[in-house]
Amino acid sequence: MQSIDPATGRPLPPDAIQRVLFVASSVHVYNIPPLTSTKGYTAATWTEDPRRHIFTARLRVVETAVPSQTPGGGGAGAGDEDETVKTDVVLEDPSTGQLFAAAPYTDPGAVEPALDSSRFFALRVQDPSGRKAVLGFGFEERSAAFDFGVALQEAGKSLGLGGSASGGGGVAQGQNAAKAAAQAREEEKRDYSLKEGETITVNLGGTRFGRRAGGRPQQEETAGPAADLSSFSLPPPPSAAASRSSGSSFLPAPPSARDVRSQQETEKKTAQELGFDDGQFGEFA
Repeated sequence: MQSIDPATGRPLPPDAIQRVLFVASSVHVYNIPPLTSTKGYTAATWTEDPRRHIFTARLRVVETAVPSQTPGGGGAGAGDEDETVKTDVVLEDPSTGQLFAAAPYTDPGAVEPALDSSRFFALRVQDPSGRKAVLGFGFEERSAAFDFGVALQEAGKSLGLGGSASGGGGVAQGQNAAKAAAQAREEEKRDYSLKEGETITVNLGGTRFGRRAGGRPQQEETAGPAADLSSFSLPPPPSAAASRSSGSSFLPAPPSARDVRSQQETEKKTAQELGFDDGQFGEFA
């Protein structure tokens, strides 16, 4: 059976080889508005208006390898070197297989993921005459969109695009997860055990078992707490001689026995004995 070019519908050479990288039985195609921002396309502007939905198509990613017709290129190695490989993203009628639109995948910009959904993409289609247009399409399942991105990544490697094929956030997240897992495995493989003859030196800074580098900061830190503790220190207790000398200046000497007896006798005397009386008429009684 003769192969057909999926982008043009024309027959391919008998020695051409085709490989289907991805098939989705149902994708929704939209007539999207012109791009107004350099950030990218937003799927909400397509789906909010039902009139923009124009077709439900079958999507295929087809890789075609066509050997170049070069004189004397009969060897298998020469045929491989002169082989031309291309990839097309094709939208077809799901019931008849008739071509609706095709996008030559020549650079990652031919398929751009939407900013607000991982299921929607903007596709740059091209007709056989070279005219280009941008259509939007969306998958019904998120898993189908992820598989579509993986197929574009494989096509990008075959075309020498450096694996930079755009395929939505799922592919990028998968690559980041793979890198993180590889780094984690490398960390686990590292051997931190002590080898024969190796030692560990532990520097206990700030304790009496270790010394801190730098003399001046250590002196400042040592002087700081000492200066603070000096304000809370108590004076030494006074000596016995100092206590006696300081006590004589503040406390009176105890009275003698004579002074005590004289005071008691004075208290026992009556007012008359002390020279006081009640007066002639008792007016001082």
